[in-house]
Amino acid sequence: MRDARVAFRTLGCKVNQVEAESIAAELLGRGVQIVAEEDAEVVIVTTCTVTGEADRKARKAVRHALRLPAEPVVVVTGCLAATDGAELAALGERVVVEADKTAVAARVGTLVKTSRRRKRSAVRVGERFHTRAMVKVQDGCDAFCAYCIVPHARGVPTSVPHADVLAEVERLVSAGVAEVVLTGINIGRYDDDGMRLPGLLRAIAATGVPRVRVSSIEPEDVTEPFLAAAAETRAFCRHLHVPLQSGCDRTLAAMGRRYDTAGFAAMLARARAALPDVAVTTDVLVGFPGETDVDFAQTLTFVRECFFTRLHVFRYSVRSGTRAADLPGRVPPDILATRAAAMRHLDAACRRAFSASMVGETVELLVERIVDSPDGPMAEGTTREYLHVSAPGAGRTVGEVAEVRIEALEGGRLRGKW
Repeated sequence: MRDARVAFRTLGCKVNQVEAESIAAELLGRGVQIVAEEDAEVVIVTTCTVTGEADRKARKAVRHALRLPAEPVVVVTGCLAATDGAELAALGERVVVEADKTAVAARVGTLVKTSRRRKRSAVRVGERFHTRAMVKVQDGCDAFCAYCIVPHARGVPTSVPHADVLAEVERLVSAGVAEVVLTGINIGRYDDDGMRLPGLLRAIAATGVPRVRVSSIEPEDVTEPFLAAAAETRAFCRHLHVPLQSGCDRTLAAMGRRYDTAGFAAMLARARAALPDVAVTTDVLVGFPGETDVDFAQTLTFVRECFFTRLHVFRYSVRSGTRAADLPGRVPPDILATRAAAMRHLDAACRRAFSASMVGETVELLVERIVDSPDGPMAEGTTREYLHVSAPGAGRTVGEVAEVRIEALEGGRLRGKW
């Protein structure tokens, strides 16, 4: 299938992104070109099924690919392919469902012709990995939160052997990657024959990687051993993404979450004591069945009190197969929209407050791109605190890590000076 033209549409979490990139890397090794969707003879759609809305977006992505003028074969994988492959296959004759992600590359080989003309528009996936790379270390979850179908789609927790993780990190470091982002469905459940996440962090730091970040970690897994390992690891980025979901104890209990607001607040206090100036981002799910105006008001108040630096706001949508799908008290769409807008307004305030508090501070910036601007070339990148900052780009290179003093917040953007 050398020179076959393949495109990717990846939905959902960072684990899906890593898995799609692994498929792309395998295909590149077989001589495939990664191209834009309109140029492809095969489009690989990696689906998410965490909510009913995610299912809708997955079906929309498949239909979009089917309507492309080149009439590509559409290979569908990911979580929705694992839970409802028949529904996806029914979307069109050119849809091929492959629930086993490790088999996708080989499956593509049976679907394309050989000796295709190489297109000038091809983009090598490897070009994305100059600066930050995601490393999958864990899969699966057995929490069975009331709103979530993922445990059914991905199964029980499994861990990538730490030797394989370290080999991948070492390969990335030798290729010049400055930051690795550890990803997983429930990363705090990492356990490779007794090596847990704290030990893995220490081992990864020993490879010499300049920066390591944990993509997301559940509140109950922000333990004293984890915080101790993070605190003593110079490479660990001072940023934690800890999903809250709700700031109302009644709603948390209905969701099946394993903490209450007092426990979450205590966890935040421990994290901030162990990691001074740590930036904490979170997920908030609004409109869970039975959520009243009072419950939502409690969530807004609690989120304000937590001083998050960024919120990822989601509207509840029904997902068949979950416990929440059968719960009474469905929130009307207009109220759901109003609550989501209010929470996003709070998110904007959180981002502004944190950004403003960093003006005058000196931070470490990883340059991820050089872009043109009316003021000349600008270097844009990410700090350890997960802030996006730009600074003069003359003489700077992608992948460079250097200190920058944040001088201004202009139109929601942070500007700095080396």
